Amino acid sequence: MPVSITVLDDVAPATLTEAFTWLRWVDETFSTYRADSQVSRMDRGALVPEAAGPEVGEVLASCESYRLATAGFFDVRATGRLDPSGFVKGWAVERAAGILERAGARRFWVNAGGDVLVRGGAPWRIGIRHPRLANKLAGVVALRDGAVATSGTYERGHHVVDPHTGRPPIGSLSVTVVGPNLGAADAFSTAALAMGDRGPAWTASLSGFEAMTILDGDRVLATPGFVGLCPGGSVAASARAA
Repeated sequence: MPVSITVLDDVAPATLTEAFTWLRWVDETFSTYRADSQVSRMDRGALVPEAAGPEVGEVLASCESYRLATAGFFDVRATGRLDPSGFVKGWAVERAAGILERAGARRFWVNAGGDVLVRGGAPWRIGIRHPRLANKLAGVVALRDGAVATSGTYERGHHVVDPHTGRPPIGSLSVTVVGPNLGAADAFSTAALAMGDRGPAWTASLSGFEAMTILDGDRVLATPGFVGLCPGGSVAASARAA
């Protein structure tokens, strides 16, 4: 997926090289599309968990904690295969942000396939793509420090399923979660999408996170805190708010 980094402070070019090298390593290690990745090898039984790298163990342990926190709606084996994609992207971006911060960056933006982490400066305006209309925005949030993750059928189709039924969720088109940590926001948006039309009530109960869900019929449900992050208080530029 495309990844872009914008840094408003002066940092050495080697810093950006290090950040992208890290992200490429994560892809090589965790990609479900690469037969030689550690995750793919674990999935087919060619690599035992004890022989995997420490980062793999860390990610899978975090995924298990999110499985418990979401009543099983976030599950790395929801489709029957080992797939930590719903967490590992946000986790990797957080680590990349650490590389930038250690080099002195205080104002920057990292966009990984539509999931965004921002730090410092004037509020960054982050557009949220409409789940059906590729050239339209469903909303805009303004953040100075934080993360935005969206789960939907944008690029990979119905890749999120309800782990309890093995089928795609019913009633929900996309879920956007805003919070302090991109890994958590990524996992929570995946879980809420898997819940279908039950997702909005669950996201409303999350502490420290705000959410917007677009349901069938372009009906939008957003937490009050999410609306407060939107310039002008509008959660939907091309979807009807409810």
